[in-house]
Amino acid sequence: MTTPHPKREGASAARVSIDVLRQRAVSLWAALPAEVLELAHLFDAQGHELALVGGPVRDAFLGRSSADLDFTTSARPDQTEAILKSWTRATWDMGREFGTIGGRRGDVDVEITTYRADTYDGETRKPVVAFGDSLAGDLARRDFTVNSMAVRVPSLEFVDPHGGLEDLAGGLLRTPIDPAVSFGDDPLRMMRGARFASQLGFDIEPATFAAMTAMADRIAMVSAERVRDELCKLLRGAHPREGLAALVDSGLAAVVLPELPALKLEIDEHHHHKDVYEHTLTVVEQAIDLETGADGAVPAPDLILRLAALMHDIGKPATRRLEAGGGVSFHHHEVVGAKLTAKRMKALRFDKDTTKAVTHLVELHLRFHGYGDARWSDSAVRRYVTDAGAQLERLHRLTRADVTTRNRRKADRLSFAYDDLEQRIADLREREEVDSIRPDLDGTQIMEILGISPGREVGQAYKHMLELRMEHGPLGDERARDALLTWWAERS
Repeated sequence: MTTPHPKREGASAARVSIDVLRQRAVSLWAALPAEVLELAHLFDAQGHELALVGGPVRDAFLGRSSADLDFTTSARPDQTEAILKSWTRATWDMGREFGTIGGRRGDVDVEITTYRADTYDGETRKPVVAFGDSLAGDLARRDFTVNSMAVRVPSLEFVDPHGGLEDLAGGLLRTPIDPAVSFGDDPLRMMRGARFASQLGFDIEPATFAAMTAMADRIAMVSAERVRDELCKLLRGAHPREGLAALVDSGLAAVVLPELPALKLEIDEHHHHKDVYEHTLTVVEQAIDLETGADGAVPAPDLILRLAALMHDIGKPATRRLEAGGGVSFHHHEVVGAKLTAKRMKALRFDKDTTKAVTHLVELHLRFHGYGDARWSDSAVRRYVTDAGAQLERLHRLTRADVTTRNRRKADRLSFAYDDLEQRIADLREREEVDSIRPDLDGTQIMEILGISPGREVGQAYKHMLELRMEHGPLGDERARDALLTWWAERS
């Protein structure tokens, strides 16, 4: 049976006192690798400032160590590169255009960027790269105050000109400058706001959220690949419901993922169907709770499962029908939803394998319905396993997560029914190979028994033998040969 993932902490877990945050950070900064302090002394000896910035500083306050260390410096790229080469032979400069030089020494990876003071043309999100001359100026151009803190090295002086520590303690996302200016410079920062709401469980400060709402249409100028990357990070976060709600409520989803707000269907006056949007957010959360540990069948965080949970009902708006008596139906919404999923994921430039897997799960998510009313034959169970293929374990979890009814009796009945199906699959696996079902006879054997050459008839015979295998299980060589010859004689 599927084993649930440990319950996630709520967003309120982020709200702690500043003193507690400082205690966490001091212990981590004191444990900075000796290699980092050595590098800092090299910059200091050359008369350059060096400071740890961004995510590593934020994460230190949250009690998390960071594998990648991001620094900013007063040194220009050529000067940074020269110092790094005296520290290590392993350097790279793919980000030189933006002032970034990287290096690795042992297990320590660093990326060092020259202070930035970029300008934007307002028509694209690509900056005109300009180097700055102060740490304060560099921090002001960052996305949110919780990412606008720095620690000078080697002195370990904490720099927080925009109140990032206070916002971190309060679980608040706020831009260091006027949000309209910040989002006008780089509209992708609006997506990052929703992503950090998911990753950190933080609230978006009202003025910042108002700017996101007013400027949501500007997200259209951002490349699909960058939007996709932010969406994936959001879905992998610990609090995706908060992030998805931020996308929808701000209007960003209407531009980048319109299928999600479209689920806010008008509820019929008799309330004959549940709120599909809220149902979807709950299914995402419940699917996450069914992910497993690193050694399990569906290790968390599983992007494919989370995407499938998010998209599983997007076919409902297009298939909604009012029935006689006031009821509502969504016939074949899984088929329509699969097509819409493929279209949206293609627009967001997802790779083909991920798109195929998610689309397949959306199309299959209703297959289980009816099992509890009429227990399937072994043949039906075999077809369920075969049709699910490599997505079977995810389908188990998606199907269970799709139960959001408040009717405890109904929920228990569905859970018991799916327990039974999983046990049926396990029992079949003990008796026969069900995960990659093939006919008892392959193409070469079919041609040899029937005395025919490669062609359409071989394919027809193979298909017939596969149907027999599905229906009756393994036949054995002799029964399979007799069945093939009988089919051939009747066909002839």
